[in-house]
Amino acid sequence: MTRKKVKLAYITNDSKRRGTFNIRKNGLIKKVDEISTLCGIEACAIIFGENDPQPEVWPSPQGVQNVLSRFKRLPELEQNKKMLNQESFLKQRIQKAQEQLNKQKIDNKRKEMTHLMFQCLNAGQIFESVNMGDLNDLSWLIDQNLKHIERRIDETQVKEIFENRVENFNGMEQGMVSNVDVMQRKTSSMDFNNNIGDILPFENGNCLPNGFWA
Repeated sequence: MTRKKVKLAYITNDSKRRGTFNIRKNGLIKKVDEISTLCGIEACAIIFGENDPQPEVWPSPQGVQNVLSRFKRLPELEQNKKMLNQESFLKQRIQKAQEQLNKQKIDNKRKEMTHLMFQCLNAGQIFESVNMGDLNDLSWLIDQNLKHIERRIDETQVKEIFENRVENFNGMEQGMVSNVDVMQRKTSSMDFNNNIGDILPFENGNCLPNGFWA
């Protein structure tokens, strides 16, 4: 079961807000502990609660002091490099949301033009209601699809050429193995005949064993 997305807004209910604070605070401390252990880094957490007179620190007051002292020893430019205030944070969120919106608009336009393209193909003509902007987008989409088709054709042809070369190479290899087997059999037969001549003392040209006929 997927976790329900929480709306990031101030919780007006006091009891619910306090409960959420305790849950998120413990989760944050757990995450800081995990990243410190897994990555072997120095980390700390300072959390001010609205009803707590003293902030809660992790891992300890001395550990927090060590991390802060190391941070303060950095040049000012390095300290502010990744630091965000509320305004910068909101600007980043707005920019990210705008990029996602533009991406979604492009995707929707592509789907709309794809649907229009198939409608025109089925009708065999371009509808008169299509304006010039849609015609330009439709032309661009058709060009992209044609390029994709040509690329797939080229890839298929290259794959077929490679497979044919592999088949030819395998055929040549099998032929070479067959020739080697034939040569080995011929060599074995010649060795066998020569050995018979050595073992059985036949007379030259008569093929008669010694001691039976003159």
